Order: sequence, then structure tokens, then C-alpha cells
Amino acid sequence: MPIHFTALATETVRRLQAGGADANHMAPERHIAQGSGNPCRHCLSMIPEGAPMLVLAHRPFPVMQPYAECGPIFLCAEDCHQGGGADLPAMLASPDYIIRGYGQDDRIVYGTGAVVPTDRLIAEAKARLDDPRIAYLHVRSARNNCYQCRIDRA
Repeated sequence: MPIHFTALATETVRRLQAGGADANHMAPERHIAQGSGNPCRHCLSMIPEGAPMLVLAHRPFPVMQPYAECGPIFLCAEDCHQGGGADLPAMLASPDYIIRGYGQDDRIVYGTGAVVPTDRLIAEAKARLDDPRIAYLHVRSARNNCYQCRIDRA
């Protein structure tokens, strides 16, 4: 089964880059990227050290409900091209990640979450998306549970 790593929508990112309110109704914070651990959820690449970046609250769900987690993410402060596709994004550079399945109702499908080594991420995503109960997956940091990107059926 082909899969697709899905980045945040360009329209959403451009609004945030222009100072629009985040999920907590606040303007994104502007910072300078330090080190190599600042993944942009739009271009799906690491923000280069010394480049301007945004830190903001993001809720990757269409409506509020008990499973609609909100947390911090990074974005390039300047325009970047939307990433995504079948290949593992460059920003997924940690040794492992949490993947978790969600149903059409945007709620966790229990029993589908796991910490997965990065080199097994694509295979594990395909296996989970074989389950008809799962509409999509989230990739999250295994250390801090921060949202990274979404995986959909291609």
C-alpha cells in the first residue's frame, strides 16, 4: 500500500507566518533556530541553524473533542515549500517516533500506537493503514509527544 507523508497546509502556514493566531489564540513566537533539532512541519525539513523560525501551538484536528491534543511545533518563519510524499521526510532524524492511528471520527484507534524505530516507520505505517478502522496516522516525537506530521494512504 502506498503512503503519503502529509505536511501542514500552505494556507495555514502562510497565515501563521503573517502573525495569525495559533491554536491558543496567540501570535506565533519568533526565534532563531539553534542547533539542528528544529523540524518545520510545512517543508518537512530541519530549519537551518541561525534561520528565523516560529514556535506556536498547533492542534492537528478539524474540531475540538477530547482526543484533539494541542502542543508546540516549529515552522520556518519565511516562506518554504510544502513537503510531503512517499519518502521519509528529512526532518524525521531521531532514532524513533510514536505512530498512532486515528479513525474517521478523528479519535485514537486504541492498540495502534507504538514507539517505532525510524528505519521501520514506513513499514509500520503501511501495516497500520491496512486496518480499515484507521483513516490516518500521526507521527509524534517519542521523547516529547510533539506532532511531527500525518501519514495518509496515497
